[in-house]
Amino acid sequence: MLNITDTLYRWCRENRLFALATVVSVSGSAPLPPGTGLAVDTDGNAVGSVSGGCVEGAVYELCRQALAVGGAPARARFGYSDDDAFAVGLTCGGEIEVLVQRMEPAAAPHLVAALDEVLCDRPVAIAHVVDGPGSRSEATPIPAPSGCPC
Repeated sequence: MLNITDTLYRWCRENRLFALATVVSVSGSAPLPPGTGLAVDTDGNAVGSVSGGCVEGAVYELCRQALAVGGAPARARFGYSDDDAFAVGLTCGGEIEVLVQRMEPAAAPHLVAALDEVLCDRPVAIAHVVDGPGSRSEATPIPAPSGCPC
């Protein structure tokens, strides 16, 4: 998701509502790895990619739904299907799972903190627990090696 950091940071600073789709798992051959993301704002502007084009339209629509409806994060699986060659799927034969979540920057200070770290070229992790008793998101800076320039 590093390729969309600048845009996400700007959207957060503008307190712009957006939906974020993140590849959370890959099985078999897939065009992009876990952590890859696509974001869509309320005006329909999109940035990033989750599949290099194969399922972008379907994920874009899931993001638009998350913006319109709100609610809990949702997961969707996309893969190649011999039974339905015209269904949205990955032509490379693999499968990806995508987590789609509505992001309200004012309610997600952990995201801005994480983006600050990324922009300073420091490692950071965000954990979003979506299964279990309650969910929680936070950014956890990973200690940088000594001599970090930022």
